[in-house]
Amino acid sequence: MCGRFRLSKTDKAVMKQFGVEIDPDYSPRYNISPSQSVFAIRQDAAQPARMLSKLRWGLVPFWAKDLAIGYKMINARSETGLDKPAYRDSFKKRRCLIPADGFYEWKKVGKEKHPYNFGMADDSVFAFAGIWDTWKSPDGTSVESCSILTTTPNALVQDVHDRMPVILDRDDYEQWLDPGVKEPGTLTELLKPFPAKQMRRYPVSQIVNSPKNDKPECIVEISLAVGAVTGTA
Repeated sequence: MCGRFRLSKTDKAVMKQFGVEIDPDYSPRYNISPSQSVFAIRQDAAQPARMLSKLRWGLVPFWAKDLAIGYKMINARSETGLDKPAYRDSFKKRRCLIPADGFYEWKKVGKEKHPYNFGMADDSVFAFAGIWDTWKSPDGTSVESCSILTTTPNALVQDVHDRMPVILDRDDYEQWLDPGVKEPGTLTELLKPFPAKQMRRYPVSQIVNSPKNDKPECIVEISLAVGAVTGTA
């Protein structure tokens, strides 16, 4: 799964990677948590223009009774979940890119869980495959929300977690965003584990355990005892 991630790069790095105009409220984030606002990139259905938007993390389908369902829908399994009513329509019509430069997973060693940062080998910005929807509250307020798709883990992640977020190849951004592409088979081919050799992981401080901590210290690499790193402690 993916329950915590970061987007700590400057707005210029994001703009260069995705070709979008930056939101004036943009600021680096080091510990993004479910139900918080995340940046997402969508494509205009009328023209091939990309737009940067803020969405609530945790998909709330248009037919939901309240926002609470979003806490259970931060992720969608790409192999089976996209056939479910909550995700099916969004997968066909409302796809997005969710920029990030790292995500966190916890490895259990003895009685403790150690957090690790996973990202690109060159520490560059990348994109999760996301889907989104719009929900209207009883008072008429609209809430746009999203979910991050997951897949089986690659060799770098598999000893830490049995799932990982779908990281799209840059060459696949256009196809994923294109609202004119509605054939599920064409899209599911993109939802595969990202090559482990292009990624890197390292241990980080347990301050990342609390979503209240959203500061640069969250992404700093730390040293662990050999046993803790290898799982032999």
